[in-house]
Amino acid sequence: MKDKTIDYVLRTTWLSVQKMYNEEAAKYNTTMSSAFTLLSVDPVKGTPSTALGPKMGIEATSLSRMLNYLEDNALVERVPNPEDGRGVLIRLTEMGVKKREQAKNLVFIFNDAVKKVVSEVQLKHFHEVNNEIIKLINNKTIF
Repeated sequence: MKDKTIDYVLRTTWLSVQKMYNEEAAKYNTTMSSAFTLLSVDPVKGTPSTALGPKMGIEATSLSRMLNYLEDNALVERVPNPEDGRGVLIRLTEMGVKKREQAKNLVFIFNDAVKKVVSEVQLKHFHEVNNEIIKLINNKTIF
């Protein structure tokens, strides 16, 4: 059997994780993407809309669609940013906080399950390798 490329392993692993989370999220009438957005919003202070896209690593158009979806479902609200009159804060509604907690609990379940079968040393190496890949990409070393 030929060795699998790093790209292939990353991609298939992520697709499996994404599928798992989407199947679980469907039980709560939501998606992994909306849960990820809720997890990215500061539950106490809210998050400036301009900071949310870069924090999540998504484009403004996709973020705008997601925020509209979350707002239509009463999970977030847009309020003027008191520190920047031109800006908007994304705040979680009461229902958004509940959905965020559900998503957070599912992430912890996943992390705990992985930690039961993967040693601390293996996880340390996993994070080190991922950090090196991210550096290569961010420094535009590859392309």
